[in-house]
Amino acid sequence: MIDQTSGRFNAVISEEALADEIVGRVLPDGGYRIEPYLAWLVADAVESPGLGVGLAHPMFTYFAAQGGIGVTLDELFAMAYATSDDGVMLGTAELDIVRPLEVGQRFDVVGTVEDVTRKSGRTGVFDIVTYRLEMRDAAVLCATLTLGFIYPRESRR
Repeated sequence: MIDQTSGRFNAVISEEALADEIVGRVLPDGGYRIEPYLAWLVADAVESPGLGVGLAHPMFTYFAAQGGIGVTLDELFAMAYATSDDGVMLGTAELDIVRPLEVGQRFDVVGTVEDVTRKSGRTGVFDIVTYRLEMRDAAVLCATLTLGFIYPRESRR
């Protein structure tokens, strides 16, 4: 379904067909380690107040979960029949931190596709695909990142 000339998907899949195909899909497992130098750089960049010895900034929930999934963003977008060139955007992000993240800690990252919703707005038709990414230390849940990516489908312009 990719146009060989443009490299873009050339058909719009129905909301029902897309949901049937990807909702419930488990993403390949991945992992992430909060490196000490990265923890320092992030804390410095956001002018974070002291977090306590050995604790990483809460934004690492986002960085580690998205950076640690077992697929690239291009692969994630392709699951929903889109490419970066289609203008996929991050629409929502919800962080749920169960316990503080520690510098040097390594997480297993597991993810699933949770939902597909088709909407229309001023600029056209788009899908919102929701992904749930869990960060685990051994089998213990440490944090969850829920992302809603917006996939433009048909433009009104």
